[in-house]
Amino acid sequence: MKAQLFGTIYLAAVFAAIVACSFGSTSAAAQPKDAEPATRQANAAVLTSLPFRDRSDFEEVQRGFIASIPDGIMSTDGQRAIWSMKPYAFLTGDAPPTVNPSLWRQAQLNNFHGLFKVIDRLYQIRGLDDSNITIMESDTGLIVIDTLSAMESAKTAMELYFQHRPRRPVVAVIYTHTHVDHFGGVKGVVSEADVRTGSVKVFAPDQFMDYAVADNIIAANATFRRSLYQFGQVLPRSERGQVDAGHGKTVPLGGTLTLIPPTDLIKESYETRIIDGVEIEFHLVPGSEAPSEMTLFFPQFKVLNMAEDTNHTMHNLYALRGAEVRDARLWSRYVGEALDRYGGGRTEVLIAQHQWPTWGAERIATFLKKQRDMYKFIHDQSVRLLNRAYTPNEIAETLKMPASLANDWPTRGYYGTLSHNAKAVYQKYLGWYDGNPANLSPLPPVDQARRTVEYMGGADAVIARAREDFKAGNYRWVASVLNQVVFADPANRQARDLGADALEQLGYQAEAATWRNAYLMGAMELRSGVTKLPRGASSLDMVRAIPTDAVFDLLAVRLNPEKAEGKTLVINWTFTDTGETFTLNLENSALTNLRGRLAAKADAEFTLARATLNSILVRQTTFPNAIRSGDITFKGEPSKIGELFGMLDDAPADFPIVEPVKAKR
Repeated sequence: MKAQLFGTIYLAAVFAAIVACSFGSTSAAAQPKDAEPATRQANAAVLTSLPFRDRSDFEEVQRGFIASIPDGIMSTDGQRAIWSMKPYAFLTGDAPPTVNPSLWRQAQLNNFHGLFKVIDRLYQIRGLDDSNITIMESDTGLIVIDTLSAMESAKTAMELYFQHRPRRPVVAVIYTHTHVDHFGGVKGVVSEADVRTGSVKVFAPDQFMDYAVADNIIAANATFRRSLYQFGQVLPRSERGQVDAGHGKTVPLGGTLTLIPPTDLIKESYETRIIDGVEIEFHLVPGSEAPSEMTLFFPQFKVLNMAEDTNHTMHNLYALRGAEVRDARLWSRYVGEALDRYGGGRTEVLIAQHQWPTWGAERIATFLKKQRDMYKFIHDQSVRLLNRAYTPNEIAETLKMPASLANDWPTRGYYGTLSHNAKAVYQKYLGWYDGNPANLSPLPPVDQARRTVEYMGGADAVIARAREDFKAGNYRWVASVLNQVVFADPANRQARDLGADALEQLGYQAEAATWRNAYLMGAMELRSGVTKLPRGASSLDMVRAIPTDAVFDLLAVRLNPEKAEGKTLVINWTFTDTGETFTLNLENSALTNLRGRLAAKADAEFTLARATLNSILVRQTTFPNAIRSGDITFKGEPSKIGELFGMLDDAPADFPIVEPVKAKR
């Protein structure tokens, strides 16, 4: 998922930390190279292995097109573009040698953008963000389903809609699930005041707020950095750079993340509501693509919205940015239930919150069957092999999709892949350990690399042999072995350059956009160093939504044990606006908190509004200033809060990935 730094805490799923114009340029970086003969041959072979003559997707993706926006989407201050499709204008004609032809096809499909009419009264805005806004015209107003990643994107999308349709009030917003690209733009659609007065209802699946806030917060710094590899936001848009993200182009950069808590939660497995004359049957599908998610069926219109449980690609059971593993068995079951309940002619149009619709009952049934069976196949066959003692890498190398799925475009691995999804199934059941004691406690990466390179005869010998393997097209091995040399000696320019060349060729061959982005990011950073990221403004909406105990937990995961060694500290907290009380306790180099309790003997006691703490977290004020202004009162020693904060680490947002971290403490 997606994160940013605010004050002393990292908050997951926030893209506002990135200022698009601040990085991504390759002017000072080593330029990408051309495709090698082995890559050209591999990509040429793809053209004969898949049904490229099937152009039905190109007809459907353009169906109902009305208009798009001529320019990019600007930030709130009007100083920079947070989104533009113009850089993707190169995606025309046949695939170049530097892009897998299958991925090139997917990138071209994801390039269609703008306002589309699905059927009468149902519209989608696609390609102005990573995800879609869906608009249902109700009896007196509009029902908006999902709101994109950023307020600016959502506002532009709604303006585009109103340029071509009557300007009617939004009467309801529906969040299909807890990923930020489906709720972050809500204040570009409706105001919080309208929600408070009840003129707009906000619907969401049960436990939405818990997971919308909690998803990846604790590990936000790491997942944010890794997401740059998954989505490739800082890569150049070009035939030798970023072309797609698999289920959309990429994520917007530098936009404003917003969140309005839902007013109505869907709590039953199946629950029907009539919203301004529109009947909607909600189906909860928790634990599939998101921990809190739901699909929607519109019986009046014979429309099924599968949220993100079906896509024109294989999805992730494990996200490369880092996330909890998803349940392929459960995911498959939900798709099967949708087919059983809404098939048989009940559904004539299938939509989702990414990519384009599917029309026709027969075509929809085929699509759902293959999506259902794809996830079940991955689950069942991965489990079958792990029960036969196959390791994750062996499973990934062994599994092959049956031809009926392998030759179907919507089950191709543009976002998730069979390889890393099979490993995800292994991880879900057996975890990281493959059972071999030799792998129970291996040496850390740098020590492992130095000893390995020494055993192989030294760096020069490794590089010499690697050059021969590179010429032979053995790029996976070259990337692996030169990774060892770089970790043994990060300053070895020859190893960095040849390793980058190998990663680059792997990227050019990759069918998955996520793999391509990761390979090309690695190549870029081996050549030019770690991408430097600016710090950006924080999302007050998301900070408000964080439970107070989670704020203290976020402090706890930054505690440096050496600095805390032998120290004890007890701080009482009373929040006047929420009525909450907490004891924060430091002992044994662990920071714990207890809700609803105040310690009888505390080193310091602070009384404040939670709103004041929020202002501190988003840097609108500081702790000392809030004390001076009277917003915080205290007993005991106020310096204890400074002592505590002095024990906390600042995790770097630009830590190395393809080379060792110089100082990990």
